[in-house]
This record gives sequence, structure tokens and C-alpha cells, in this order.
Amino acid sequence: MTSNAVYHLRQQRLALSTKPFKARGCRVKRCQFCLLPIPQCLCQDTVSSHAKSQFCLIMFDGEVFKPSNTGKLIADVLPDTLAFQWSRTEPDAKLLAALQDTTRQPYLVFPESYAQNDRIVVNEPTISHKPALFILLDGTWPEARKMFRKSPYLNDIPIISINTKARTDYLLRTPSREEQHCTAEVAATVLELAGDINASLQLFSHFNLFRQKYLEGKPHHPLAQMALDETIP
Repeated sequence: MTSNAVYHLRQQRLALSTKPFKARGCRVKRCQFCLLPIPQCLCQDTVSSHAKSQFCLIMFDGEVFKPSNTGKLIADVLPDTLAFQWSRTEPDAKLLAALQDTTRQPYLVFPESYAQNDRIVVNEPTISHKPALFILLDGTWPEARKMFRKSPYLNDIPIISINTKARTDYLLRTPSREEQHCTAEVAATVLELAGDINASLQLFSHFNLFRQKYLEGKPHHPLAQMALDETIP
């Protein structure tokens, strides 16, 4: 797999870390790109795609190290994806420049139920000569809400709210509300709304493959047991 923005951000965070990040399953030997256990590595099965739309991931601290993170799947499929560490008071200058790029129309992807009354909210992007820049707040839902509330540099960006039910059933992190879906699901949905159909289908396919391999890597999960049984002569 070719390295992407999420991988580079992870390497930057590792270089600055004073102690290792130890998530659940930290003793498992993992691929350094996809973060799945070596037997379940999906790098060789990753297929990139092209889209007029672009994504900008704003990632909560530690998210870039989590094997369950699906934001990295967007960067796998769409090589021009941007990724930045979230900061309330000192946002990355390159992030601010991307938000101010006049050649693209930025949208903050977030449920409209969290928006103030004066916030511009749309349910689909405007199809025009300006391709979309979809901004995704990547973290757990409490973390995403915190980023939403405490990022003043995002306040003037229109919200695009996905009200339709996502296509897949994500079992890695169970959402507490129907409108809360994982990052890759939401990204694939907004790609479809923007007319980037091939990229949307490829991201859905990549997500489903990731979900299967992630669950296979859990020793007590039925999929893992099934894979083990299939190796027995």
C-alpha cells in the first residue's frame, strides 16, 4: 500500500510521543499501514479511486493509532485525502489554508441536530464547478461533539447532514443514535450525493472488507473461529 495522509500523520505523532500508545490488543503484531493483524492485512487488496470531491479529516488525539479507526480507509481509497490533528487553539496552518481554498466548497459533515439555529445546514452538496471539500471530525462521538463545539474556525462552514440510514451495519463501535455512523460509511454516502459514484462504491467495498478482516482478527469472534476451522484439514 502507498503511504497516505493518515499514515504520515501517525508517523508525525509517533515522532512527538514520549510514551507508546497502547490500545486494546497492543501485543498483536500488526501491519504498520492498515494496523490490522499481519494475517488479516488488507494492503494488497486496497484499490484506489478518483473523485472530484476531496476529504479533510480532523482527527482527535490518539485516533490515528486505533486499529478500529475507519477514517484511514478514506485515505486508502482517495489518495488526495487530507488529515490533521485536532487543536482547539492552534489549528494547523495547512488545515486553515485548505478551509479557505476558494476553488472548493467546504462542508462540515455532522448531524443537524447539533447545529445552532443560525447555522446553514444542507442535506446534499451543491453540484457546481466548485467540487466539495468534505470535512470529517474523526473520533468517538463524545470527541466529535467536543471538536464540533470547540473549533471556532469551523463555525462559518455549512453543515451537510446525512439523514438517510447508512447502508452497512457497523459492529466495531455501536452508535448511540441512528444518525451516528462511522467515518467511512458517512464518507461513502456523501460521495454518492456528490455524484462520485465509483469512488462511493469502492469505499463501501473497502469498508466491508476492512470490517470482515477486523472481526476475523478478534480471537473470540465467530468470523475468526470460522476462519480457523476452515484451515483445519
